[in-house]
Amino acid sequence: MSIVTAPRAILFDLDGTLADTAPDLAAAVNKLRTVRGLEPTPYAILRPTASAGARGMIGASFGLTPEDAGYEELRMGFFDNYEAAMYVHSTLFEGVDALLSGIEAAGMKWGIVTNKPARFTDPLMPMIGLHHAGCIVSGDTTPHPKPHPAPLLEAARRLDLAPEDCWYVGDDLRDVQAGRAAGMRTVACEWGYCGASEPATWNADHSLASPLALLDLIRSTVRSQLAA
Repeated sequence: MSIVTAPRAILFDLDGTLADTAPDLAAAVNKLRTVRGLEPTPYAILRPTASAGARGMIGASFGLTPEDAGYEELRMGFFDNYEAAMYVHSTLFEGVDALLSGIEAAGMKWGIVTNKPARFTDPLMPMIGLHHAGCIVSGDTTPHPKPHPAPLLEAARRLDLAPEDCWYVGDDLRDVQAGRAAGMRTVACEWGYCGASEPATWNADHSLASPLALLDLIRSTVRSQLAA
């Protein structure tokens, strides 16, 4: 049986992986509804779509896609609403602080690769306590967002590491697709939003229930390599 090589860096998606940002994203889209005299969309409907950003939230709340008339107006309004109140109820998931501290204690780097535009990522990182990431790659940092591998490859470049030395962790199918395309080991985080499909169907290398389970996996992988 082959030994899995321990990573030198762990790269993370942001929304639904490190940070529970769905409450503020939901508030931004529901403000679009209330100013139009519509009832708010229930949070239980919006939460699973949060990782898909404006596309997911507007789709769930208004039933529109980017190709539909009126979508762009809603998208711009959503962005304005979110920018004005992006850190009201957002927080790191339980166990994330311990996970990141454990990664650093193991001498590994960590970074963030998100499809969130830098317009929101840059101010949110210090607010939520993630500004000490080794790299932060936003959705508009490279010409292609995930599931294209370009953002992950850019993150590895910024960390001065080969892609195969990195693991990528995310709560959406496109995260696993991007990680595999970049040649990275992939981890599906079941604690996140996960969209409309089950993480077990994503063909990730690992599927884990909590941030601390990921820390255990990293530590056991390091121990196995040292013992080999």
